[in-house]
Amino acid sequence: MTSEPKTAYKRVMLKISGEALMGDTGFGLHPPTVERIAKEVKSVHDLGVEICMVIGGGTIFRGLQGSAQGMERTTADYMGMLATVMNALAVQSALEAEGIHTRVISAITMNEVAEPYIRRRAVRHLEKKRVCIFAAGTGNPYFTTDTAATLRANEMSCEAIFKGTKVDGVYDKDPVKHADAKRYKEVSYDEVLQKHLGVMDASAIALARDNHLPIIVFSLDEPGGFRGILAGEGTYTIVHD
Repeated sequence: MTSEPKTAYKRVMLKISGEALMGDTGFGLHPPTVERIAKEVKSVHDLGVEICMVIGGGTIFRGLQGSAQGMERTTADYMGMLATVMNALAVQSALEAEGIHTRVISAITMNEVAEPYIRRRAVRHLEKKRVCIFAAGTGNPYFTTDTAATLRANEMSCEAIFKGTKVDGVYDKDPVKHADAKRYKEVSYDEVLQKHLGVMDASAIALARDNHLPIIVFSLDEPGGFRGILAGEGTYTIVHD
């Protein structure tokens, strides 16, 4: 039997935006992209790492946009939470096609499609090497899925949050618009907040800081990136004390 490579973390939270599931399409889900992300998660799961996931709802509905168009903010946010459940079910289906037992756990009760959030039960799923996808945010309006990911990561005793984005780390300015943008190898929570670096929203960063939970920002578009970082390679930015 070959020994598995050693990893720096035993239990992690993977946070991806709903937009990450769109691929090059304008909205909705792009099945080959969902399948590719599932394969990335499987490659890390195969290392023996316990994985939690939070997926945004941006593919389907953006709460702030709805609010801007005159819809009441709370209603718009609840619609966004329901969108995250749809995305979670799509990823669950893709992961189970890869042979990984997966549970969708919703902060809004909907017993026919997902389990309700019960912390001890969720921890037990992780111990049994099931992937837990936490859906419907925190169950409250005015909180983003970034905050939900940080909250659940703390509750599940995750050792780090992996934030999968379109770029390979945190830059001092938008690398798409500015050729001279510089990537940070590491950056402090306070610096992220003071410089508005846009890693996650302020409440998520503050919650991670208060609980000394590192955030690793990496590119989800880089094949093998998630597994590579866990094996001590790859390009990324770490946000920590």
